Amino acid sequence: MNIRSLTRGDGVVIGAAVLLFIASFLDTFDGSGDDIPNAWDNLGLVMSMYVGGIIGAVLIVIARALPQPPKVVGLDLGQFGVALTIFAAWTSFWSIIDPLGAMEEFFGSFGGSEPESGAGLILGLIAALLLAAAAVATPLVPALKAALVGAPRPAAPQPYGAQPPGGYGYPGAGAPGPFGAGQPQPGQPGPGAPFGGAPQQQAAAPQPPANDFSPFWFAVPVARPLFAEDGSQSTIAELAPGTWYLAVEQRGPNLVAQTQDGRRGVLQDTSGIQRG
Repeated sequence: MNIRSLTRGDGVVIGAAVLLFIASFLDTFDGSGDDIPNAWDNLGLVMSMYVGGIIGAVLIVIARALPQPPKVVGLDLGQFGVALTIFAAWTSFWSIIDPLGAMEEFFGSFGGSEPESGAGLILGLIAALLLAAAAVATPLVPALKAALVGAPRPAAPQPYGAQPPGGYGYPGAGAPGPFGAGQPQPGQPGPGAPFGGAPQQQAAAPQPPANDFSPFWFAVPVARPLFAEDGSQSTIAELAPGTWYLAVEQRGPNLVAQTQDGRRGVLQDTSGIQRG
């Protein structure tokens, strides 16, 4: 699970679910005495309004954190969670309009007069409405799609394909020797030259063409697809916000990015990326 893929909207969903859980323990009606019920005294109310909303929030967060969330009755896990939060908000709205509809067994505790809604129903309504609104608006509002937890700054990357000094895996390779060791001195023949002959002129090695692009780390503001390098529109991965990726090549306005598991693909939408 990638916690850094959670968005600000997911943070609102988590906060509203915690508030809904707290509201379930508060009094359902506004009254005095020790026999004032809360939501846990009525199975239908607590499961539909409170537990239903909390389960919906959990499914939304899990779907966001998983790379490929499973499906429930043909719906993505996140979509199923959004449906549960809307159902919880719907139940809370009608429960506060008719608070005694589902708890008539407690009606006699109030002397036959209809009591007012208590803190449990009022706070539960606020939390359920906030939960449903955040679940629906997160994919639509750019401010809510921003990453909840910023990714730490990565170390400066080495040039793509470069090897560490001394040769990769070869101990002691490239260690400097005494000055002039192994090098032909001026006026001395180089290796393979006839005795007393002039030093051989070594052919100049061809210089690689200049390249202004340097690999860099970057993070995307929202989830974006990574397409195959062959130019097709097949998606090989999805870049998640809050995670750093390495850009190894630039092709016009597009970037060739490398994921953490080594897959490479073309990022076509580079607007708003954050460079490391």
